[in-house]
Amino acid sequence: MATPFEYGGGSVPPGEVRHARYAISETFLGDPIRVPVTVVNGERDGPSVFISAAVHGDELNGVKVAHDVAVRYDPADLAGTLLIVHVVNPPGYLAQQRYLPIYDQDLNRSFPGSERSTPAQRIANELYRGLFSHCDYGIDLHTSTRGRTTMFHTRAQTEREGAARLAEAFGANVVLAGIGEEDNSIRSSCTNRGTPTITVEMGEAHRFQRAHVERASAGIESALTELGMYDGERLEPTWRRVVNARTEKAWVRSDAGGLVDLHVTRASVVEDGEAICTVHDHFGTERHVVRAPFTGLVVGLLQNPVAQPGHPVCHLVSVDEETRAAIDAESA
Repeated sequence: MATPFEYGGGSVPPGEVRHARYAISETFLGDPIRVPVTVVNGERDGPSVFISAAVHGDELNGVKVAHDVAVRYDPADLAGTLLIVHVVNPPGYLAQQRYLPIYDQDLNRSFPGSERSTPAQRIANELYRGLFSHCDYGIDLHTSTRGRTTMFHTRAQTEREGAARLAEAFGANVVLAGIGEEDNSIRSSCTNRGTPTITVEMGEAHRFQRAHVERASAGIESALTELGMYDGERLEPTWRRVVNARTEKAWVRSDAGGLVDLHVTRASVVEDGEAICTVHDHFGTERHVVRAPFTGLVVGLLQNPVAQPGHPVCHLVSVDEETRAAIDAESA
């Protein structure tokens, strides 16, 4: 028998959809800062899953995914509960900034938070204690940071069975496995405290990208189907690569400042030693050629075509021969 879903914002009976604004802090004027929340509590018993977006305030693809999920699922079709946190970081979202304004603190490096610390830690504590900790699983939606783009992929602590199961069910071609990780993100903090959570990375900041939104929505349907919450379609990608995030990936950086001429595209395969980009000064002199340190798949790529020494140009993950053959066959 289905039961009410209890969380920091109250109780939602089975078979109901509840929209709420959950207070997480206060402004300088003493007014509440609230996050928009939707609870869809199914008519049948099952797991609870949170879906969160915009912990970085300028990452908007996830906001559209959360919106679409909130209006799509009917309690009559659901076994379990969806807790949708549409905008995790309202101050950053209102300013269209990645971090919390004024303090320039990364909310996604502040979990599970503290009742007696910085503004970011207190907000994180309220979000974790009142929302995320009440769920059995979590899906945290992201994009690349401003000036970059990222291939659709997931991140998970795959040594945890629940997280590995969720990441596989989501159907992304690439999974970055952060084994044993604790970086104070929503994902690691929730996973390490009993709520297996994955991060979904897709596209660029400051925009809705329909293809990514639809792909993430399909991934959520696939995950809910795997968990027995929904009778939907399970995604089965033609190839899949689980990458050790510590040893099998790298941010490839420029050693010179100037104008960047890219030679590769996102989701392409580059060979060991292949030129990723050339950096010129403003007078046309070649300053530096950035080359691939190993054969790999371009998961993330610079979009803002300028760089200085140390600037990340390309996010590269290694590929084995089997994966390389599958990628080549898919693109043929």
